[in-house]
Order: sequence, then structure tokens, then C-alpha cells
Amino acid sequence: MAERGTVVIIGGHGKIALLAAPKLAEAGFSVRSLIRKAEQAEDVRSAQAEPVVLDVEEAGTAALAEAFAGAEAVVFSAGAGGGNPERTRAVDQDAAIRSMDAAEQAGVSRYVMVSYARSETDIHTLDTDSSFYPYAAAKHHADNHLRSTKLNYAILGPGKLTEEPASGTVRVVEADDAEVASTSRENVAEVIRHVLQSDAAERTRVNFFDGSTPIAEAIR
Repeated sequence: MAERGTVVIIGGHGKIALLAAPKLAEAGFSVRSLIRKAEQAEDVRSAQAEPVVLDVEEAGTAALAEAFAGAEAVVFSAGAGGGNPERTRAVDQDAAIRSMDAAEQAGVSRYVMVSYARSETDIHTLDTDSSFYPYAAAKHHADNHLRSTKLNYAILGPGKLTEEPASGTVRVVEADDAEVASTSRENVAEVIRHVLQSDAAERTRVNFFDGSTPIAEAIR
């Protein structure tokens, strides 16, 4: 496999990140994964990525830009995990936006955001008192900020995440058709590899569930 550039994964100890890192390495990328805790480093190394301890919730734009130095792509796969609206906004919105600004400062050309399928619609349909609303709002605002940048972005919108193994096949849907359906985390990892390896989904959003169309055919 020909050697490619460096990909930085934010949220490097997350389930999707640990699945994506070895796939990216197999595709010829060098992978650098940002993690919050030093004790997570061994898991990251086992996934063929270089661990970098940097808490994105606390890191400023300059520190993030330094962590992105020399990278050709950034993947945002971090998340607060719900339950705390303030932390959800701090990670899923504010830290995400800082990482986009930092990517531009560092000269990164490609940015992949792991969002969710209904981030364009839930903001308008959910009751603001819903426990899910802070997450929906944070992802919506982060996605919108990404669209305003000059980064060559891809916004990925999977459905309800599952532990099923990758099928390598998906169903792409429009935002208004993003009903509650499931997407394997490993299929998300496969899509991350595909869009970075093939320069697919440039400056666009892709909502997808597990389906029957090969990823390379469904996402161009």
C-alpha cells in the first residue's frame, strides 16, 4: 500500500475511532489520535495510531493547530456522551468549532465530521426541554460552522449506532428522510476510510444507514 499523509483523529479512544484507525493505517495513512487520558494510549497504539494526550474540551485553537501540524486531514469523532448539557456544548459544539478553526490555521486540507443523520432536522422538531436537544443543537451548530469554512469537509450522518460488524454496504438518504434506522459503527469507520482514501463526498453531507449498496458506489 502506497504511503499517504497523516490523519488526526479527535476522540481517538472512542469506539468509531478505534475501528477507523487501523483501516486508515491499512490504506497507507499515518494516524495520530488525540486522547484525554494517558492510560488510553495503549489501546490507541494497538489500533495502529500514535496517541497524543490533549483534552479537546480544554485545548485552545493554538494547541489544536499545533497537534494538527503536518496533517492532511482531521476527523472529529469526539463526544461528551450526553447527560450533561454544558459539557455536551463544550465538546460537541465549542471544541468542534475550535478544531475547525485550528485545522484552517494548520493548513489542513480535509476535515471529516462524524455527526448524525437528523442533525439538520431535530433542531427544528425537538422540544427544547428534551434531554436530547442539547446534543442535537450542538451538532447542528458545529455542522453549520464547518460549512462556513474553506475546509474540504465531509459531514457524515449515520443513524442509531450499533456494534454489528461492517457490511461494507449502506443506504444513503436525504436529511428529510432520515428516519430512525441503524448504522454499524464499523460501517462508519469504513466510510471514513473511503472518503479520505477516495476524496469522496467533498464539501457535502452524507446521511447513511446500513443497506445494500457498496460504500464506494453509494458515496462518490
